[in-house]
Amino acid sequence: MFASRTNWRLETNRLTRALDAYRKSGKELFDLTASNPTDCGLAYPREEILAALANPRALEYRPESKGLREAREAVAEYYRGRQGFSGTAAEVDPERILLASGTSEAYSHIFRLVCEPGDEILVPAPSYPLFEFLADLADVRLISYPLLYDHGWQMDFTSLREALTPRSRAVLVVHPNNPTGSFVKPAEAAELAEMCAAREMAIVADEVFLDYAAGAEPARTFAFHDRALTFALSGLSKISLLPQMKLAWTIVSGPETLARAAVDRLEIIADTYLSPSTPVQLALPKFLALRHNLQAQLQRRIAANLSVLDGMLRESKCLSRLDREGGWYAVLRAPATETDEDLAVALVEHADVFVHPGHFFNFSREGFLVLSLITPVEMFREGVGRLQIFFASP
Repeated sequence: MFASRTNWRLETNRLTRALDAYRKSGKELFDLTASNPTDCGLAYPREEILAALANPRALEYRPESKGLREAREAVAEYYRGRQGFSGTAAEVDPERILLASGTSEAYSHIFRLVCEPGDEILVPAPSYPLFEFLADLADVRLISYPLLYDHGWQMDFTSLREALTPRSRAVLVVHPNNPTGSFVKPAEAAELAEMCAAREMAIVADEVFLDYAAGAEPARTFAFHDRALTFALSGLSKISLLPQMKLAWTIVSGPETLARAAVDRLEIIADTYLSPSTPVQLALPKFLALRHNLQAQLQRRIAANLSVLDGMLRESKCLSRLDREGGWYAVLRAPATETDEDLAVALVEHADVFVHPGHFFNFSREGFLVLSLITPVEMFREGVGRLQIFFASP
């Protein structure tokens, strides 16, 4: 009765069962996996947000297939002055911007644009598991290529090239990666563009965490790529910490003929769905303007939690933190004496702490735990203290 593309494993896994049992016990769980910024104690400008949604024009329905022009101009302004991988600043043409109700929808549009059923998209591992479901729904196969860790993360181009087949249509990069926090380096971006251009493949760049670089310099963007057909994705969820507003965008760049053809086809797809909400599109310029204060709050939270974590790790003999360049997660290397799921379950049951096991993000081997750095500081401090006690116990 049901399509095979939705034939997912639906049974509850051990970690979920352990969490359900723990919550029924009534005890306090120290959750170090927080990903919803609206639930992390930030000071949101409530009146300004609500006022931005009260535009009288929201009562009119005047759809534009790419999204309202003024909203796309606000996105273009967000990119003004940013550097691409060529090292120079550029501008984004609003006509090369298409709005969607979220990056998941934008991915679906791109997968349908570049892939026939059964074609392949190459995705990094480790990375966020959302892509597996999006690929299934688009009848696309995902092929993993590894990110290697050696005093920092790097793309494994040898494995990437070995994974290519005649059905490879695009390479997906997450910039910075979730959860590793690693950025694509300029030399990697150049090599990737050369490879994709030669094989008539696209680059799909997820840049939702772009503003959360750990260093002082702003991160470079794929939005100005010119060698290969490139789709750069981002949205309000992370930029303005407003995941409930459901607005994202795709920026198309690359060789002129290919980019123009891609925009024309994506416009038909977008026109078919007409997804973005008019009130949110009208509010987009204001929401983007509000990002500075909200991001500053979150960056202070990330720095405070990193300080707590690194203080704990200095006293730990069996835990270490992998280098990160951005994002809002930290990856810990732990003793691989059992599976990461076994370890995560034991932490719930015996330390009252919830962390993500590495396999959730498709780490290639056991021995990794992922912590969110946007967790409220007091909860984070107590949680990592319990981690310390757990791993120090014989």
